[in-house]
Amino acid sequence: MKHVVILGAGFGGLELASRLSDSVADEVRVTLIDQNDGFTFGFSKLDILFGRASADAVRIPYRELAKPGVEFRQERITAIDPAARHVTTDGGEYDADILVVALGAEYDIDATPGFAEGGFEYYSIAGAERMRDEALPAFSGGTILLGVLGQPYKCPPAPFEGAYLLHDQLVERGLREATEMRVVAPMSAPVPVTPEVSQRFLDELEARGIEYLAQKQVVELDVAAKGAVLESGERLRYDLFVGIPIHRVPAVVKESGLAENGWVGVDRDTLLTPFPDVYAVGDCVALPMAKAGVFAENAAGVAADGIIARLRGEELGRRYEGEGNCYLEFGGGRVAKVEANFLGGPSPTATVVGPSEALAADKAAFAPSRRARWFGDASPS
Repeated sequence: MKHVVILGAGFGGLELASRLSDSVADEVRVTLIDQNDGFTFGFSKLDILFGRASADAVRIPYRELAKPGVEFRQERITAIDPAARHVTTDGGEYDADILVVALGAEYDIDATPGFAEGGFEYYSIAGAERMRDEALPAFSGGTILLGVLGQPYKCPPAPFEGAYLLHDQLVERGLREATEMRVVAPMSAPVPVTPEVSQRFLDELEARGIEYLAQKQVVELDVAAKGAVLESGERLRYDLFVGIPIHRVPAVVKESGLAENGWVGVDRDTLLTPFPDVYAVGDCVALPMAKAGVFAENAAGVAADGIIARLRGEELGRRYEGEGNCYLEFGGGRVAKVEANFLGGPSPTATVVGPSEALAADKAAFAPSRRARWFGDASPS
């Protein structure tokens, strides 16, 4: 029986483990390793930030995972040897016949001087809670500067969703007229997968009186003066700075030699790395496309098909196209969907569908459907 070791239990790792369990549980044993004790959908951090849900309410404990042939180990990965397919953790060592790296991207708060001391973020659970409990209650008007601090970053629409929802909260609190809102980013346009998609985001920002400052890179926060220092030397004043942190490949992946150019190189069709029987999926890979859970999920499906084909001596019958549909909150309860395909043709394609009540219902059903598929029949505790 082949041993498949999956590093990381996010969208990619959970989807891959589920696919293998459903299809070849009698042919492989799967070890799924993650340092955390539970999974939280990325979009739930907005629910935490705006008080719509607690962190505990949206967290799914990994102890609930009950998929045949899958063993979950909560351990911190300390070393990866891709040539030998050998993994060392703080709890043991593992030798894999097939190794899959799905460790995502991490946030480098310290990469932007002053950000840890003078800014807030909602891309982490702790950050969303801190911003909810400290920054928002204390804010009584002034300038809110939301800065994208580097590229690539997870879930390209999320900074703009945050701006839309923050606008709504300020309206509810009677503070919107007393607040200037600006988004500053290194991109030429929001979510620049296609001009049409970017324009839709620009239109939504303009409708709320939120200024978009394009192609401007924040490199430092002057905390004492409450100024964001740009790469050009220009300064932007703020009363509240909200940043999307610089993203990095996890250090253990960098040290393994898998990410010589900053991110893990893979064959864009199969998601195999240059090392035999070693795959990588999700936010840690170096493909020219957005980083988001839905893309990791679809990549894991292709990797699963590839593993199953190899077990059976067959060829992979399809290639990864970088496709996915992600939900987008426009505020006021309105939910739209971005349908994108990054690798299936000569250039990326994307459209914004909605918003509509049907899409709001679809989004509400998304997390329960994935929970049922990924975690199996265990009863919630």
